[in-house]
Order: sequence, then C-alpha cells, then structure tokens
Amino acid sequence: MREYLLTLCITAAVTYLLTGPVRKFAIVAGAMPEIRARDVHREPTPRLGGIAMFFGLCAGLLTADHLTNLSQLFERSNEPRALLSGAALIWLIGVLDDKFEIDALIKLGGQMIAAGVMVMQGLTILWLPVPGVGTVALTQWQGTLLTVALVVITINAVNFVDGLDGLAAGMVCIASAAFFMYAYRIWYSYGIEAAAPATLFAAILMGMCLGFLPHNMHPARIFMGDSGSMLIGLVLAAGAISITGQVDPDSLFGGSERSTVHQMVPVYIPLVMPLTIIAIPAADLILAIVRRTWRGQSPFAADRGHLHHRLLEIGHSHSRAVLIMYFWSALIGFGALTYSVHSASMWIVLSVVILSALGLVLLLLPRFTPRAPRWAEAVVPPRYRRRAAPATAPDASAPADAESVDDHRAPVAAGVSGVNGASAVGSRARVVDRSRPR
Repeated sequence: MREYLLTLCITAAVTYLLTGPVRKFAIVAGAMPEIRARDVHREPTPRLGGIAMFFGLCAGLLTADHLTNLSQLFERSNEPRALLSGAALIWLIGVLDDKFEIDALIKLGGQMIAAGVMVMQGLTILWLPVPGVGTVALTQWQGTLLTVALVVITINAVNFVDGLDGLAAGMVCIASAAFFMYAYRIWYSYGIEAAAPATLFAAILMGMCLGFLPHNMHPARIFMGDSGSMLIGLVLAAGAISITGQVDPDSLFGGSERSTVHQMVPVYIPLVMPLTIIAIPAADLILAIVRRTWRGQSPFAADRGHLHHRLLEIGHSHSRAVLIMYFWSALIGFGALTYSVHSASMWIVLSVVILSALGLVLLLLPRFTPRAPRWAEAVVPPRYRRRAAPATAPDASAPADAESVDDHRAPVAAGVSGVNGASAVGSRARVVDRSRPR
C-alpha cells in the first residue's frame, strides 16, 4: 500500500507543478478558443491541461518501475507498457484537437487505433463471467472487438461529461478511488497478482486527477481539453479491461462450487464494477446519442443537452451542479464496492436507498442554500454563512451632518460648554479652518 500511495503522491505532485507552466504555454500557443454557444464559461480559458496529466502519468509509471515490489509487475506483465503506448497516441491526438479542432471521425479513428495498440501488447479481455453460464473464454477477435468497444465508449463518456469546471476530473477521481479499493482487495486479500496492474493504473489515475483539480475548480484557470479527457478515459478503461479480462473469477474461490446468490455475486462484480464507475458518463453518452439522432443530427454534434447543462437550467449553481454529479458518482461507485464485500447485508441496500432519496431532494431543490452553524462559519464559503444583522438605520430627524457632529463633539464640548448650537457650529468651523494650510 505504501508504494501505491507514493506513486499516487508523485503523480499528483508532478501534474500539479506542471499545470502552471502548461497554462502559460497554452496561452502563448494560442490554445484558447473563443466562447462557443454550448460553453458555460464567460472568458476564454486555455486548454492543453492534458499535457501536465500525461507527464504525471509518465512520472507515476517511472516511479513504480523503481520501487521494490511494484517493479516486479513490469517484469511479469506487459500491461504498463501497453497503457503507456496507447496513452501517448491518444494524448497526441488530443493535443492536436485542442489546438486545431480536428474532425470527430478522425478522433474516433485515433481512439480505435490507440485501443488496438494496447490489444497488440497484451492488454485485452480474455474471458468474461456470464451469469448463468460461468466464465466464458473469448476468441482473439471477440476479445479485440470488446476491448476496442469498451475503450471507445469510456473515452467518449468522459469526454462528453467534461463540460463544467472540475467535473470530469472529480468524477473520474471518485470512480478511480472506488476502483482502486476493489482492485487492491483482490490483489492483497486473495493474492491474485493479475490484479496488480489495475491497482497501479487506478492509483496513477487518482494522482493525475488530484494534481489537476486545484487548477480546474471553478473558476477554472485551465481546462484539460480533449488531451486530458481522452487520456483519463483511456486509463480508466485500461484498468477496467485489466481486472475484467485478465483476472479469472474462479480463482477468487479456488474453483469451488457456488450455489447461493451470496456466493455468486462477487464473481460478477469484475463485470459490473467497470460499468458502475462510468455509469453517469455512460448514461450521459447514451442520452446524447439518442437525443441527437432523434433530431436528425450527427451523434458527435455538440449541444447543451448534457446532464450538467440540465442541472444549470433548472436553477442549480455551477458549484452545486458539480457537487451533485460528484454525489451520484460516489454513491454508485462506492455502493457497488461495498456490496461486493458484504453482498448479504441489507444495511448496505438501505443506506443506498436513503442516500438516493437525499440526492433526489438536493436535485429538486436548486434554490435551497443551506446555512452553516455559527461555529463552522470560519471554514465554509461565504455563501453558506449566516448573514450578519443589518446596522441600525440613523434617525431621519437627525441633521445631515450628524456623523461629523459626533466626530467633533468632544473638542467642541470642552471649549464651549453651555453655548447654543450656533456657537458649536462656529467652533467646528474654526477647527476646520485651522486644519487648512496657510
């Protein structure tokens, strides 16, 4: 665990430190497109944040290669090199798109080629746990087609959800955190070495997102662009492919017979878990394709009908819309993770139902602004603090210069005690005259 955490921290540090210089480079290179109709930001913002994220990925893999235990992973498996090859290709395509706005079909072809590069180096799905049948071995063509399809779907799902400041990076970070816990449990608890690459990919992906988020939270100083969204989508898909298609579910139980539902559930979690971590982006992707096709448009035509756009339209603020998407991602991902550990516990199902109801309440109350208690006002944003009591309004019958009278009340009273108001005014005038330069 310490080596995984060290890899995560180094990846986050490199990504964070490089994002500032990358922002300056993006401004100089002119990677600041004009505001489009579907955009929600109001000022041109530089892109190319994926450059820092890619170098963070390289730093994480290089660090893991020099650690005592993780270095053995590079000797036994070719998956880290396969990931780096596919990531370099998809990152290059994303950089070109951030600068020159290449065609959507060209990007789709590049995504398929990047997935094919990973398949050629061994990162592919070999078998699938099918409910009611068991573990089914796939042919080479079946595995290749399924791997390419999963990579393309995941990349575009993450790319479609990247519409608000910090949304894509935060959602992917939450999903990779749940996935890391699941993969680490399989690797550590069951002693299955085939789960080590997926665990490493999830740790590095968390570091990439955590290092970029401080620069990307609202109001964002830089966007990750397609060079970043497609990159983290590919890394997320690579981890899912590794643990779904490389880890034999029967090895979790030593080939024992599973007759009860409780015994069968963990077998299908490797198939379900990759779907849960991209549930929200995948739902947004499917809805976008159906919506655009129904209107007679291209599935790749951009619009303002995504889930985060709808949250803004019904009255949610930018930050609240992002937090709601975070909430649902965490609920689905960590709910599936918890259920995979204790599938027979009804408390888990009950907790998920209660949290879902809470999420619906937050979703349907866009204008509700919670107020923090007095003792917590120092650590919450100003919009959540209780408003201070308004100051007492001055008496309408008081003279217009009441404030100035109060300012000079002491010196006037000292010299003209018992005189009328006119003398007081005169004294005040003399005081003012003495202050004038001669």
